[in-house]
Amino acid sequence: MNLLSQAFTWILENPAEFNRALYQHLLMSGAAIAFALAIGLPLAVIILRRARWAAVAINAVNGLRTLPSLAILAIMMPILGIGLWPSIVALTILALPPILINAYVGLRDVEPDAIEAATGMGMSNGQILRKIRVPLAAPAMFAGLRTASVQVLAGATLAPFIGGGGLGDFIAVGIAGMDQSRLLVGAIPIAMLALGTEFLLGLAERIFFGERRAA
Repeated sequence: MNLLSQAFTWILENPAEFNRALYQHLLMSGAAIAFALAIGLPLAVIILRRARWAAVAINAVNGLRTLPSLAILAIMMPILGIGLWPSIVALTILALPPILINAYVGLRDVEPDAIEAATGMGMSNGQILRKIRVPLAAPAMFAGLRTASVQVLAGATLAPFIGGGGLGDFIAVGIAGMDQSRLLVGAIPIAMLALGTEFLLGLAERIFFGERRAA
């Protein structure tokens, strides 16, 4: 309890430094999720009707899933150097697998009867995608976003190792200096962000897609 009080006291006494780290953490995470969505969703549509491309893309991102977060960050260092942008690129790679795989599987596994009925009504492939596949695949896509968001918020903890900053700075300083209270300054907000994101996105998923999942 004493360590917790010391951590909260430090935050109250150094709000500018804490807010700057929090902003960097949220910026990295938000940018990575945005880039992963911008890459993963169109790619899922592109490979939807190309089985060979789909196999290559899915196997590639599944391979990325096996890499530890720190390994991805370390790989970025000799390629892009250190700083905020290399961290964002590494976190985008971390976020891409759940977003791409969930989007592809959701679009692929739409009920064939719905596709057949839409085709019989004279809809084009583009209309079927917009009006049938995407709405029916939305729960799977949202689940991918939810998983990716939590993974990225946690993975951003390691960004300080390549100069990305964020709340992980406090953890790195705390470990280096054997200062447990400083470590908690970073660890507690990161845990709260991850748990809060999981809860809020889970709640949104139940509100928007609960009936559809039950059906």
